[in-house]
Amino acid sequence: MRIGACQTPEILADVDAAVGVVQDFAREADIAGADLLLFPECFLQGYLVTDEHVRGQALEIGSPACNSVLARLAGIEQMLVLGMIERAGDGFYNTAVVVVGGRVVGRYRKTFLTSGEQVFTPGDDYPAFDRGGVRFGINICSDTQHEQAAAAVAARGAQVLLVPAQNMMRRESAFHWQPRHFEIRARRVRETGMWLVSADVTGERDSDRIGLGPTGFLNPAGETVSQVPTGTTGMVLADIP
Repeated sequence: MRIGACQTPEILADVDAAVGVVQDFAREADIAGADLLLFPECFLQGYLVTDEHVRGQALEIGSPACNSVLARLAGIEQMLVLGMIERAGDGFYNTAVVVVGGRVVGRYRKTFLTSGEQVFTPGDDYPAFDRGGVRFGINICSDTQHEQAAAAVAARGAQVLLVPAQNMMRRESAFHWQPRHFEIRARRVRETGMWLVSADVTGERDSDRIGLGPTGFLNPAGETVSQVPTGTTGMVLADIP
């Protein structure tokens, strides 16, 4: 299976623009022969954890509004793993949906929420999915700081751990954490024997906040196989045996 990890600009409260970015990457992936594309955490509506943003931007899977968005993705050949803000009943979830042909075939809800994510309800399951003979599961961003999250995916027989992330941070924190993200993720793959693929945002939100990634691939030994250059939008690909 050939996976494309997409490092994107941060897009806030503009679903049409986010869908356009997905479509652009999909066209590039057609040429590259990718089977699956991974996008950042909450990418569809943008990662802001204010009550106003989450309540105003959340989409319920199966609703007309969500189906309208999915219809624009129906012509994409690749399986998509796409971060979104999900509404379900009275709850809100930091979710990664698995989309094929404009249809949601599965989802993972972030389990280990940070202290600033009280607006979300934590998930409680670690589903596994199959594509091209390869099984994968999902952890979202800070989930990877907890070994049990990756272990639960591995227990489902997964060979690959997909990690939608969003590390738009204050500058001092962004530079402090940039090398440490892969250090933490490398522990998870050495513990489980899985490949790990991450996708993050890049660019500047304002004069104080910056996104540095990283977006790329770690092999089961914890080695960085490929990575999108820091500060650039783009996609890297790897073939998972």
